[in-house]
Amino acid sequence: MFPAALVAAGLSGFASAETLTAVPGQPLQAVLDGARAGDVVTLAPGEYHGSIRIERPLQLVGSRKAVLDGDGSGNVITVSAPDVTVRGLTIRASGRDLQAMNSGIFLQKTAERATIEDNRLVGNLFGVYVHGARGSRVVRNEIEGLRGVRLSEAGNGVSLWNAPDVTIANNIFRYGRDGIFSISSSKDRFVDNRFEQVRFAVHYMYTNDSEISGNVSIGNHVGYAIMYSNRLLVRGNSSDHDRDYGFLFNYANYAQIEGNRVTGGPLGATTEKTEEGPDDERGMLPQAKRESALKSGPEKCVFIYNTNHNKFRSNWFERCAIGVHFTAGSEGNEITGNAFVSNANQVKYVGTRHLDWSTGGRGNYWSDNPAFDLNGDGIADTAYRPNDLIDRVLWTAPAAKVLINSPAVQVIRWAQAQFPALLPGGVVDSHPLVSPPQRVAPKEAR
Repeated sequence: MFPAALVAAGLSGFASAETLTAVPGQPLQAVLDGARAGDVVTLAPGEYHGSIRIERPLQLVGSRKAVLDGDGSGNVITVSAPDVTVRGLTIRASGRDLQAMNSGIFLQKTAERATIEDNRLVGNLFGVYVHGARGSRVVRNEIEGLRGVRLSEAGNGVSLWNAPDVTIANNIFRYGRDGIFSISSSKDRFVDNRFEQVRFAVHYMYTNDSEISGNVSIGNHVGYAIMYSNRLLVRGNSSDHDRDYGFLFNYANYAQIEGNRVTGGPLGATTEKTEEGPDDERGMLPQAKRESALKSGPEKCVFIYNTNHNKFRSNWFERCAIGVHFTAGSEGNEITGNAFVSNANQVKYVGTRHLDWSTGGRGNYWSDNPAFDLNGDGIADTAYRPNDLIDRVLWTAPAAKVLINSPAVQVIRWAQAQFPALLPGGVVDSHPLVSPPQRVAPKEAR
């Protein structure tokens, strides 16, 4: 009888849940403190000033005309109870204390299984901070960070710390530092989000066994920066005219990277120039200096640095200054079925080892490969080598470009073509594709 009594008590508690309505001018914290577990607190249209805390499981809902304004101090909403829902509100003007992690919505570790959905968060230091609240969902929100401040003074759209099983989906991110920043977490899903005018669209640090799929990055410094993370699924994302890198992999291992697309091209008549790159040890871009120039981006479709045992399959890299920059510290990677289209330099690899980028008799498509396919099997009859000795000289001594059209350079390149044994170590695709695979077209996020 005891278990049955517990069930009956639970049903009774659920049935007794009430809907409470708050109106502007009424102390909202008092309404929340008077609510019981399971209650729904509805906000009438208008402005509600000051910070609030949610300390019991309930729903806080309203329309976009219901505005929670933090008056520039602390968190606008702090959630400490589990199973809380915040839906349909406008949340703005948190404090700006980076050390205190001031946020539009701050989910404490005890706020497990929180649902943050259909809100507009604007002008907050951090939009949503998931500080250990496992199992939470952040979906269908519009999150706009601080504008007119240095990147070092801005927070992220959504930050995660040690928060497993979190889903961040179908959100729109603009401004601030990074769209989504995750550190020391696992088993999270970042899917179908859209990012504009941020530093990194997605920034992973020490986050394992997670998924990044269907996201769209447009015009950011870097699309997807994956660092010190293992066993990820990175699928169906797009990077459209991001400035520096489409994808950056740094000490990322055992990942499946497939069906992604990076598209570059002219970035506009005015570009931003920085002396510090996103892979700098400080990990922060300084305030940009603007200069008038016609610049194309990204600089690199994908940068692979000390990244091991990953599978790069069916990705599309187009119109970057460098298609893929591959460092000598990266080993055991499978790179096959990808398309490298109209990049100024398809591959940059400065190491001395011989790397064959084909697997099981199938390599990649290279738009500048003029080879024939006499037997019609879809595989070129000769191997493709993206680089030669002259490329290596130019990478180490850029001033040598003045000699690029000299007879001596042409003789060296002719000799290497006739006698492949003269070629230095580097990338070779022994089974290049003669036709590009189907162009990757990830679905538009929101």
